[in-house]
Amino acid sequence: MQLDGKVPSGPLAQKWDKHRFELKLVNPANKRKFDIIVVGTGLAGGSAAATLAELGYNVKAFCIQDSPRRAHSIAAQGGINAAKNYPNDGDSIWRLFYDTVKGGDFRAREANVHRLAQVSNNIIDQGVAQGIPFARDYGGLLANRSFGGAQVSRTFYARGQTGQQLLLGAYSALSRQVGLGKVTLFTRREMIDVVVANGKARGIVVRNLVTGQLESHAADAVVLATGGYGNVFFLSTNAMASNVTAAYRAYKRGAFFANPCFTQIHPTCIPVHGTYQSKLTLMSESLRNDGRVWVPKNPGDKRAPHQIPESERHYYLEEKYPSFGNLVPRDVASRNAKEQCDQGKGVGDTGLAVYLDFGDAIKRDGRDVIEKKYGNLFHMYEKITADNPYQAPMMIYPAVHYTMGGLWVDYNLMSTLPGLFVLGEANFSDHGANRLGASALMQGLADGYFVIPYTIGGYLCDTQLDAVSDSDAAFKDTERQVKQRIDKLLSINGKRTVDDIHRQLGLIMWDHCGMARNNEGLDKARGKIQQLRAEFWENVKVPGSVSQFNQSLERAGRVADFLEFAELMVSDARARQESCGGHFNEGFQSEENEALRDDENYCHVSSWEYKGDDTEPEFHKEPLEFENVKLTQRSYK
Repeated sequence: MQLDGKVPSGPLAQKWDKHRFELKLVNPANKRKFDIIVVGTGLAGGSAAATLAELGYNVKAFCIQDSPRRAHSIAAQGGINAAKNYPNDGDSIWRLFYDTVKGGDFRAREANVHRLAQVSNNIIDQGVAQGIPFARDYGGLLANRSFGGAQVSRTFYARGQTGQQLLLGAYSALSRQVGLGKVTLFTRREMIDVVVANGKARGIVVRNLVTGQLESHAADAVVLATGGYGNVFFLSTNAMASNVTAAYRAYKRGAFFANPCFTQIHPTCIPVHGTYQSKLTLMSESLRNDGRVWVPKNPGDKRAPHQIPESERHYYLEEKYPSFGNLVPRDVASRNAKEQCDQGKGVGDTGLAVYLDFGDAIKRDGRDVIEKKYGNLFHMYEKITADNPYQAPMMIYPAVHYTMGGLWVDYNLMSTLPGLFVLGEANFSDHGANRLGASALMQGLADGYFVIPYTIGGYLCDTQLDAVSDSDAAFKDTERQVKQRIDKLLSINGKRTVDDIHRQLGLIMWDHCGMARNNEGLDKARGKIQQLRAEFWENVKVPGSVSQFNQSLERAGRVADFLEFAELMVSDARARQESCGGHFNEGFQSEENEALRDDENYCHVSSWEYKGDDTEPEFHKEPLEFENVKLTQRSYK
């Protein structure tokens, strides 16, 4: 079966405008007749809920935290891309489109990426109107800086707090609609399942994380904006609450999962420092604008960095990729850092780190200039490591960050489950096999502010929707299944903690489905995951009860889903016999150790359909056609 992305006809640059005109519209007076559920209140969900409510729809917004201000979008540091070309350095919508397609190693849908580039400029205008404190130059104009995978400066930023400031803008828009009564906000709710009635997504079942009570909510459409699944690796840069449950539950109800093996490893993270740490910390990619990445030329050199003379330092990215230097894309920088460490040139106690050195930048521009650009990031690094990065180089190493895979969606952002729309990192649509830096905020806000308000209206106009209520049989049956699963988790009463099992799963995934994969390791991982999943359901210990605040129960449900989803990731990686972007199969690499694609056999989106707990998922593909961009071997030299 080949999936239909419902890409509009016509020239690429005109597809979105043509499609918006052809979509049916909901009369303003009729919008108040429709109820829409939005799950997740980060940048994608918050902006979608605010905009849909402003249009007149009745919106229910569900937030896993105690406030939308605590969504993981707040952790995005470096910036947001847009094709404004303010520096007049040659940027354009087409160049942003091309860089994003190339950065994703030609594994994204052309039409979606071009639309993203088109609406990027609107996002900046929206943010300025909301009062986002973007950095400005001396004359008061918006400033830009560079990010990996681009040779122009197109990244708008607010020091190292860009995600936080943009989230506050979306939150203010959302709060206004809450105050007007158009959005009902449900905090501390975790979506546990999607309710399907007559073949359409018509609601959700959530658990109140404070009281433990299960709640059912009905609507005419459901919008998922629940982020990525990087925490399947246990250690990642994601917030501890980030999980796959909402997306995976939707998958088990009929939404196909696309490209689950496409995981981004971010090269600029604080290295692992102990066995029992719970997460990793990202140091913004923007630091590579001024920081130089290097290792000692001689393996095993354990001298302090200031004792290693310039002649004995290996600036490997600058040497290998002279055109892009330290600003190569994340997957390229990550693999090269691993390669240096594998050769014994890694630094620090573990040997699993490289230097990010600001010495030259401080000499050139002065400490005050560097502090204005990155002061809060330097402060964060010092608080965590007790080292002063103004005086000694930072130590960094790659870590799991973003996930390009997600639920499959068509051009309208609707999944294969009618009525279920998926936004931001929770869908697969725009980044291919590798996301360029500063594009996550761009996609989340593009989907929420400028895409879903049009496309959801087309669905509501074209679809016969029967009246539903949360007392209907479909809701009661789904709620009963959720309760049975929770009761089973609490009844096992084994000897291993949830975190202990999760940590073991993470090691399996990192070793065999992480920065590098190979067929033998993937086959081994599948067996280990199956054994670990069996042990989980026989020997996990979940203390407490269902009718109370119980974080152990929360984590148990999420890890149970990770244990199933991990096998899907491994299956997807095993089925893609090529290397592309973040999916690096060691059996498919060029003579220079770069990812080697197989466009003849794998130029497609891999999508998986759930067929039952004891049945292999069914594979479907959406062929990717490149009519405007020539398929070439990526080169950043």
